[in-house]
Amino acid sequence: MVQHATIKIFAHDEVEARLGDARDVFHRWIQRRDLDGTWIDVADYTHVTRGPGVLLIGQEADYSFNDSQGRLGLAYNRKAVGDGGLRQAYESALEGCRRLEREPEFEGKLAFDAGDVELTLNDRLLHPNTEEGWRAIEPEVACYFREVLGECMIERAGEPRERLRIRVRRRV
Repeated sequence: MVQHATIKIFAHDEVEARLGDARDVFHRWIQRRDLDGTWIDVADYTHVTRGPGVLLIGQEADYSFNDSQGRLGLAYNRKAVGDGGLRQAYESALEGCRRLEREPEFEGKLAFDAGDVELTLNDRLLHPNTEEGWRAIEPEVACYFREVLGECMIERAGEPRERLRIRVRRRV
C-alpha cells in the first residue's frame, strides 16, 4: 500500500497566479479552521528558485504551493500513516486545489489540471526508487489513477538518487 505520499497537481500553463499570494490564504485557512487536521504554521520560501514555495505546515500533512520542476502546482504531503493511502492523498490535494482556485487572490487567475499529477513516495525504505520498488506499487498506482482519470499515461520519473517519483497524465 502506498504510504507517505506527496501528490502534486499541476496548474494549467496559462495562469497569472503568484506564489507569494498563497501566504495570506494559508494563514486564513489556519485561522478559520477551513481544513480537517491540525495546521500549525505558514512558511514562505518564494525567494528560492524552483523551491518549496509557500508551505502550509500541519501535524499530519503539509500543503505547498510551488514551482518546483519549473511548473506551478499545489502539493499535498501526507506525513502520517493513515487510512486511505493514495486515495486520501489525491483527494486532499484536489480539495486544496479547488479551495485555492476560489480564494480572492486566485479567482480567475489560477486553474489546476486534476489529470496532470506527480506522485512522490517519501519513504525510501518502504518504496525504494528501483525497478523492483516501482513494479511493487505500479499495479496499485495504475488501478487507482485509471479509475479516477480514465485512460492515462503513468511512468516512473526522475533518477535513481531521487525518491520514487511517478508522473500521471490523463490522455485527451
